[in-house]
This record gives sequence, C-alpha cells and structure tokens, in this order.
Amino acid sequence: MGSLTVEVGTEDKRTRAMKYLSVFLSLRYLRSKKIVILSILAVAMSCALLITVASLFTGFIDTFENGASEHMGDVVISSLGQKIQDYDGLLDMLRAHPDIQGATAVLSGQGLLLIGKGDVRAAQVWGIDVASRSRMTSFGDFLLRQQDVDEPSFAMGDVDAASGGFVGIGIVSDPDEITDEYDNATVMDEYIGKRVMLTTGRARAESQGTEDTVSSNSSFKRETIKFTITDIVFTGVHDMDENYIYLPLEVLSQSLYPDQGNVADMIQVRLAPAVEQEQGKIVAQTIWNRWSAQHAYIPASVKTSQEMQAVLAREYRKQMRMLMLIFGVVSAGAILLIFCIFYLIVMTKRKDVAVVKSCGMGSWSVASLYIIFGLGIGIVGAALGAVLGIIVTHNVNPIERWISVVFGLKLWKSSTYMFSRIPNEVDLSAVFWISLAAILAAGIGALIPAIAAARVRPVRLLRYE
Repeated sequence: MGSLTVEVGTEDKRTRAMKYLSVFLSLRYLRSKKIVILSILAVAMSCALLITVASLFTGFIDTFENGASEHMGDVVISSLGQKIQDYDGLLDMLRAHPDIQGATAVLSGQGLLLIGKGDVRAAQVWGIDVASRSRMTSFGDFLLRQQDVDEPSFAMGDVDAASGGFVGIGIVSDPDEITDEYDNATVMDEYIGKRVMLTTGRARAESQGTEDTVSSNSSFKRETIKFTITDIVFTGVHDMDENYIYLPLEVLSQSLYPDQGNVADMIQVRLAPAVEQEQGKIVAQTIWNRWSAQHAYIPASVKTSQEMQAVLAREYRKQMRMLMLIFGVVSAGAILLIFCIFYLIVMTKRKDVAVVKSCGMGSWSVASLYIIFGLGIGIVGAALGAVLGIIVTHNVNPIERWISVVFGLKLWKSSTYMFSRIPNEVDLSAVFWISLAAILAAGIGALIPAIAAARVRPVRLLRYE
C-alpha cells in the first residue's frame, strides 16, 4: 500500500514537472527564436490595423448620429404642411414634463444671400430663438464672437436683435486648401458688422391675396430681409457651416407669414440625461396629441434624431462590416505565417522533440508546448497591436496634419466627410474582441505543427541519429 502511494505521488510530481517543462520550453522558444519576432509583428500590425479601422469607423458613425442630436435635439416634432401657430403653450407643456430638459421652436426656409456685389450664395434659413436654443444645445459654443457669453443674442452694439443674424462660416469663407482650416480671425474682422440681404419667400397658396404675388404666373411670394451679421457659426459639421443662416424667429415669421403671427414648422426637444430617446419620443407624442387636440389636430411627425439618421447610419455600418471583413481576410495571413514558422521549427527540432518525449513527456504535453507557444505569440502580438492601435487612433488628427504638411496630401476634408476633425475615440469593445481573435488565431496557426510534433516517434527517429 505504501509502495502504491509512493508511485502515485511520484506520477503526480512527474505530471506537474512535465507541465512546467512545457511552459518553460515555450518561454525559451519565445525568447530565443528571432524568427518568432516576425510572427509577433504580424499579429501586432494586424491587430493595430483592425482596431484603428473599427475605432475610426465607429467614431464616425457615432459622431454622425450624435451630431443630429446635438444640433436638432433628441426628438423633433415636424409639422406636415401646416405651420404651428401659438406654439408657446406647446413649449410650456413640453418643458414642464420631468423627462424633458428643454424645447425650442424653429421655422425653416430657403433663400439667396447677397453678401457683396456679384457674390450670391444659396442658403438654408432657420428662424430660431437663440436664448432657448443655447440653453437646450451647445449652440452658444459654436459662435465665434459670443463663444464665452452666457446669454448670446442677435444684438450687437447699436444693432438691435431684430436687425441681426448669424451665418455659417462656410457661407462667407473657404477653408485653406492644404490645412482645411478656417481663418477665424480674418472671417470675424471682415464679416461681423457687415450688412447683407437675404431673398426668400413662400408658396403663393399660403398667401392671403393675389396682390402678394410677384406676378400672375408666379407661384412664389418673394421677400427680402436685410440684416447685419452679428456672429459667425462654426459647428464643425460641414453641411451646417456651409449652408445655414440663422435669423430671429419673429423676424422670419413676420416676413413670410405676416398674417399668422409667430409660427414654426419644427419643435426640437432635448430630453433629460437619463431618458432614452424612444421613451422621450412617446412623451413628446403624447404632449403633442394633447396640444394638437386643442388646435384642430395639426398633422405632424414625431421622430428621434437617431431615426432621422437611421438610413445613412445603417449604410455606414454595412460599409464598416465589409471593410472589417476585407481587412480581416488580409490579416489572416498572420495565421499562415505562424503556421509556416512553427512547422519549420518542428521539422528542424524533431530530434529535440524525440529526446523530450523519450524522457517521459507525453504527446499531449508536446502538442501543448507549441500551442502555448502560439498563444504566447498571440498574447504578446495582441498587446503590442492594441497599444499601437490606441496610440494611432488617439493621435490620428496630428498624424493627418503631419502628412498634409510634409507630403501636401490632405487625407481628411470636411467637405467630403462632414466633420472638421477625425473622430478619435477608441472603441474598447473592438479592442477586446480583436485582441481575443488575434490570440485564438495564433493558437490555430500553431495547431497543425503541434499535432505534427505530437506524432513524432522517438524510437524511430533516434535509432538513425
């Protein structure tokens, strides 16, 4: 009985020793084989590439979706054809609800802006209440002159609020061709305080008489609004900076709809921080139905900002998945490289494997030697790749500027990609899954060589050595 106990104890110690030897040899191979560095670099570069692409694409989509929420609110109530009159009561009802942080009215239109002699620009026009809009969104932070003002206004000096207006920076200026940046100081000096004229109008069907029309054949009532540029708006969203003009809501209402008082065609709602957009949509829809029942049921559409951007966001995600698939297939070359290196090691070290097996190491222990070796390469390569991917993603804007300065090649143009800066937030979930996939891929690359090493027969091999 005592002999059996000794033999069992000896067997357990031998098994543990073989496991430790397997790990020791794996670490020794990892440290001594310079060719292994190629495998580590291949895994690292593949990881860094995929993490950078995933983070930049995800950041772009998130910025696209959040940009709509930032500039238009979380929920938008849009009237369908008929303008919203007496909207103050609706705003009060919305603001009184605990799930709603703020609400503001907007009247939209189109027009031609005459900046100077022969300088005419097409523009989208928004009639806004700048005070409530600044409280609801970060609109005040986008103003060049009033960026640090708590209560921005259309007024400036001897220009009253009714005579002032804001213009997007892209309407009055163009970014530098190389740096793609605006000269804010020059724009402010040249255009703030400048008197301009906007030509806009409304459909004749909404006019109150044929005398309002320009001619008997015209379907459009033209209106001109002269105002002084009292501030420049720079949101960083190309479409808004390039096309939008902002006027006092009362001024635009009186110019287009003088017989209807102050009107709006959009109510933009900002939800409380803890409220989801879908829940906020239900709240806004309920309040609208209650208010509309008192105003002859004005037809309207109630949508979240994510719903308004859903079609484009869905297409962007499709493109991201396709791009990740392509880069993933390319990165799969790292598996082949690991396979070739490990297979070469097995073929050149068959004698070592035979000696180790003749000393008592089993086939599974030999196989685990190479699998642990492969996983070790995957762990080291994935760690290096994750660090490199995170560094590149965080510093993508300085890297892009350096390339544009040194090589004169502008990789990111706001006119093409909508935003003035490249989104550089790291997608941590992508870092985790890509790193895990890299480690597993390295283990798979070592699997076949591990099986080949496990099949080595020490007696046959050493007989002829």
